[in-house]
Amino acid sequence: MPVQTRSKDRRSTSAPHKKAQVSPRRAKKKRAATVESKEHNEEQQQVSDKREVVPKHEKETGAGDDQAKKARTDEDEAKRYSFQEGTIERGHIYFFYRPKVQREEVKDIDDVKNFHMLLIPLPPEFSVHTEGQQPSEVKTDDQDGNEMAVMAEGADVIPAPSPKDQPRTHFRLITIGKKRLPDPDAPSGKGVFWASVTAVGDDLHSLERGLGERSYETKTRGERHEGPARLAGRGVYAIVNTRGKTPSKNATHLGYHLSHPSEAGEVQLELGIHTASSFVLQVKNPEAEPTSFGQRVGLSAGRRANYPEGISKYVFEKGTRGRSYGLRFVPCKCIDLLDYEGAELLLIAARSGTEGTDQSLGESRGEALKTVGERESQEPPEDIFRELAIEKDRIPAEPIEGKWI
Repeated sequence: MPVQTRSKDRRSTSAPHKKAQVSPRRAKKKRAATVESKEHNEEQQQVSDKREVVPKHEKETGAGDDQAKKARTDEDEAKRYSFQEGTIERGHIYFFYRPKVQREEVKDIDDVKNFHMLLIPLPPEFSVHTEGQQPSEVKTDDQDGNEMAVMAEGADVIPAPSPKDQPRTHFRLITIGKKRLPDPDAPSGKGVFWASVTAVGDDLHSLERGLGERSYETKTRGERHEGPARLAGRGVYAIVNTRGKTPSKNATHLGYHLSHPSEAGEVQLELGIHTASSFVLQVKNPEAEPTSFGQRVGLSAGRRANYPEGISKYVFEKGTRGRSYGLRFVPCKCIDLLDYEGAELLLIAARSGTEGTDQSLGESRGEALKTVGERESQEPPEDIFRELAIEKDRIPAEPIEGKWI
């Protein structure tokens, strides 16, 4: 039937439109797409709503946590690398020398290629339980008459007994530049020597390999041979920090007392090893160029210690003092400084003898080292090699008796 339409005052007649036919399959897809679009819009709205209700301070929580964590780390590092007053380490000290290449026998110091000082740290004796009264304890009575044990003066330098035949032990090998220790009894100006940490580890078997004999090939001279290092001394040592009136007056001393030999012989005297002695210990900033009287001294840049940022910042005070690298030399504020291969040290002669060591270390620590050294001198030399987990035939020990070999 025709349909009438009105446009203003005119009427027109047109045929009716036919509704388009849609297949059932296409209609189903269209309905699914409509539902999916609706669900997506609802999800987006929910996310938007959630973002609107999250407070600003909660959005910044992640950054705040990072800043707090960094602050805690900085605080921990500042405390760890600060100047630690008192005894920062004690243990057993050993001295070795190695003959020059192709020298099977050493007659004097001119035949020596390297001179080493080995430090093996140990816990204090008072921290290790042993039966009976320890030398670091003194029995006394309190006000009520009850017996109690108090620490003897200097007890913090007395090391616990060394374990035997246990290769898993921390060690630190230091090479002395002039093949001898600085002599406190030498004229002024002759008691300052360079040294460097050449090996740090926790396996004495690696130390044994490093000190043992070795052969190698060269292009010009063919096979070359180096004899094993010789043991020239053994004793007890302590590293003590003393606080001065100002930070620049803070000082680190290393003092020792020999147990083997009990009296220095020809070998020990030529190597600068006293029965008891001490010297000032300073650590060089690896970022400071090594200069002395216009000449370069010390290790090349590639061989120097690679300290972490915390040590550079809190020990050497990098970025302060008007220098980009900070301080050139510092006392050994914390023992961490010595546990990096390539650490460069300055050894300055201080005082010899038990009284001199007492004065350097303070609080009768020199006397305490003497007591332990004399007690341990009764132990057979074979026990020294058991402490080092080294076969006694691998390292000659005759120089302990004061004779070159």
